[in-house]
Amino acid sequence: MTDETMIIEIARTLGVRPQQVQAALSLLDEGNTIPFIARYRKEATGTLDEVQLRCIQEQYAYEQALSSRKETVRQSIEDQGCWNAELEEALNKARQLQEVEDIYLPYKPKKRTKASMACDAGLEPLARLFSEQNPKGPAPEDAAKAFLNDDVPTIEDAIQGAANILAERFSERADYRQKLRRSLWQEARLTCSLQVEEKDAGPMLTYADFSERITRLPSYRVLAINRGENEKKLKVSLKEPSDKHIDMLCRLVIKGHSPYEDIIRNAAADSYKRLIFPQMDREIRNELTAQAEKQAIDVFAENLRHLLLQPPFEGQIILGLDPGFRTGCKAAVISATGRVLDYGTYYLTHSEAQKKKSAKDLANMIRRHGVTLISIGNGTASYETEQFVSQLIENYKLNCRYVITNEAGASVYSASELAREELPDLDVTIRGAVSIARRIQDPLAESVKIDPCSIGVGQYQHDVNQKDLSSALDQTVTSVVNYVGVDLNTASAALLQHIAGLTASTAGNIVTYRNENGPFKNRQELLNVPRLGPATFTQCAGFLRIKNGDEPLDNTSVHPESYDLAAQIAGQYGLTRADLKEPEKLAGLRDKVQCNAAPKLAASLDAGEPTIKDILEELRKPGRDVRSEFPKPLTRQHVLSLADLKVGTVVRGTVQNVVDFGAFVDFGIKTPGLVHRSQLSNHPFRHPTDIVHAGDIVQAEIISVDADRGRIGLSMKKSKTINSKKRFSDHRDMLPFR
Repeated sequence: MTDETMIIEIARTLGVRPQQVQAALSLLDEGNTIPFIARYRKEATGTLDEVQLRCIQEQYAYEQALSSRKETVRQSIEDQGCWNAELEEALNKARQLQEVEDIYLPYKPKKRTKASMACDAGLEPLARLFSEQNPKGPAPEDAAKAFLNDDVPTIEDAIQGAANILAERFSERADYRQKLRRSLWQEARLTCSLQVEEKDAGPMLTYADFSERITRLPSYRVLAINRGENEKKLKVSLKEPSDKHIDMLCRLVIKGHSPYEDIIRNAAADSYKRLIFPQMDREIRNELTAQAEKQAIDVFAENLRHLLLQPPFEGQIILGLDPGFRTGCKAAVISATGRVLDYGTYYLTHSEAQKKKSAKDLANMIRRHGVTLISIGNGTASYETEQFVSQLIENYKLNCRYVITNEAGASVYSASELAREELPDLDVTIRGAVSIARRIQDPLAESVKIDPCSIGVGQYQHDVNQKDLSSALDQTVTSVVNYVGVDLNTASAALLQHIAGLTASTAGNIVTYRNENGPFKNRQELLNVPRLGPATFTQCAGFLRIKNGDEPLDNTSVHPESYDLAAQIAGQYGLTRADLKEPEKLAGLRDKVQCNAAPKLAASLDAGEPTIKDILEELRKPGRDVRSEFPKPLTRQHVLSLADLKVGTVVRGTVQNVVDFGAFVDFGIKTPGLVHRSQLSNHPFRHPTDIVHAGDIVQAEIISVDADRGRIGLSMKKSKTINSKKRFSDHRDMLPFR
């Protein structure tokens, strides 16, 4: 397949123009990154976004693999002297790797089989005679007599050997396989039975007597069943109407009445039972798993994206608490810039004397440093710590609030080499408290220091392909980091390495240069960083921000290559580039600039309209943090308990995790409530992520309370949902129902 053909096929598949695909592939081939192309090459690609660009990249790689495999198959068949026009046509038409493998199957080198042994015994002519199905042909027994030898001592052996050849040939017909595969996907059911005692089954007891059509299996059930099978708690099998499929194959292979009809029919049954179905059983199970893993990875990535986009609590003194029973609660106070001000260990769940002393000491620490927000990790002893903090705020009349923070990965970070470099003087346990505090101060900057797999969202993350999971999550982190942009003078190397064009090495060089030479004054200084050349500068510069630098546009997402254009646009409104440093003049510009002026400006300045639109948006809101458009996490002063909950009560909380079967909502008690997918909306939807995302603030009605099992059922059908994209005037005052 030529590149031109590939491009046309990709364009058709993705619903874009071939010119867009060609432009995207050319830019990628030149070494440009996807975030850079999506943001700064809109005119070239016709405004393709990151998702479309990544699809083009992946589809092109697939088309190349498909083309390569076709050529390999073609060469192999030609070497065997079996190539013909029919095969060429079939191979050219094949659009999936599976189709290519079906075509190649009869010619694929294989281990010794019943059919190959029969061929070696000279029975292929007999098999050919049977397959011709001549109504006037000799009786099978009479025909078989001519093939008796030392390897084939009896007539029955001869007939069976010929049937084995036919069975293999039937199983290798691509058209037969396609028809049977299609029917199996429609008809087959996945069934489970318990392999252990019920008391040992745990969650797998749900699947003790399970059967469901494979077309209706949600991904989380596939992964759960796979786990049960791997743990040897479940016996799993694919059940299908075998008689129906054998009849289907018989109709395909039997040409009419002949002396060989019964032999053909038996060979077809053998072919299906011994060869076709076992192969397709594995194929379908593998495909179900692949689809389930992709779905789980996509959900994980989507949850991660929204967690990383949580807005920061800027300008606040934050106390991070890492809860614990036996070893006490680790506490760390950080400044508005993330610097550690104080730390200690407090026993909040021990004797009354210890609790009183800890309360007094902690209250003094809060007052001494002017703490305005407390971040409590959601791990072991979190609920008890929350109760303690709630009472502490009330008893000592403290002017602060608290928020429950997902601490997943904090322990991984605290023991890492990066943590030792950043916090060399602190004990590993205190580093965890620092991470919990920084995680709400700037969720993105802190979360990138942690392996995405350790962040704790999604479902069955340990049951999916870890390489694929890691790749998808890394892509998500990179996408979000470049979407938000980072402060060049405060960003860590861990954060910088996710910027387009930068590697771990160049990110480290930037930090080293900054430490040795002081803060960057402008973006052009980046060219002084060792091993950061013009090509890398082009890729990364637009995503790096410099506040209060020499160049006001350095604190925007306007790329340096467009500074002259931005100055011309500002000039259209009576401002010079220097004027952009003046807040009063910027405020006036904000009122004058209208993004709908882009077409007229593009024509007058001979520039691309998408770039003009982006510049206008930046001039309207210079230095903005896109995360500010999302609501901050809910902060609280009081704690709820199960006893406070009644069916019909409307509560407000934060979506903690979104899975295939619903969403878990933290609204201030020990256990999050579950909004089952059936209770998410009155309107049809494909997946719960169409309705809510991790980090969203929602209102929900309590529909069930199971105090014994600690389960709360919620419904969002009647309650107003507070969308994550809606802006609020003051998110810090938002309280859950109490």
